[in-house]
Amino acid sequence: MSYRILVVDDSPVSRRMVRRAVEMSGLDVGEIIEASNGKEALAAIANSWVDVVLADINMPVMNGAEMVAEMAKTDFMSVTPVVIISSEQGKERMEAMKAMGVSAYLPKPFRPEQIKEVVGGLLRERKGAVP
Repeated sequence: MSYRILVVDDSPVSRRMVRRAVEMSGLDVGEIIEASNGKEALAAIANSWVDVVLADINMPVMNGAEMVAEMAKTDFMSVTPVVIISSEQGKERMEAMKAMGVSAYLPKPFRPEQIKEVVGGLLRERKGAVP
C-alpha cells in the first residue's frame, strides 16, 4: 500500500527539500502533494485522503498552528497525523504544538533517515489502527 503525504511550507525550496527527503527515505509513497500554507493544506485534505501531513509552523495566510487547530475541528482531519518540520526549536513551542495534537516535531535541518523513522512509525501506527 503506498501512502499520500502532504508537504506544507511557504518556501518552495523547503518543500522541495522535504519532498526529496521523503523520496530518499525508502517509504512506500505513492503521491506527495504540496501546499504553500495551512489554508491550501486544509483544502487538499478536504478533497482527498492524506496519510500524513508534514508542515512548517511559520507561513502566511494560515500558519501551522492555525492549520492544526482547524484540523482538530473535523473528525476525519483530526485523525490525520501531523509532523511539524521547523527551524523553530523552542521547548515551549514544541510542547504547545504537541498539546494541540501534533504527532511529532522534526527540527530543520533533518535527514531522510529521520523522516523514515518518524513518518514510518506514524504510518505503521495508523495502519495498525485500521480494523
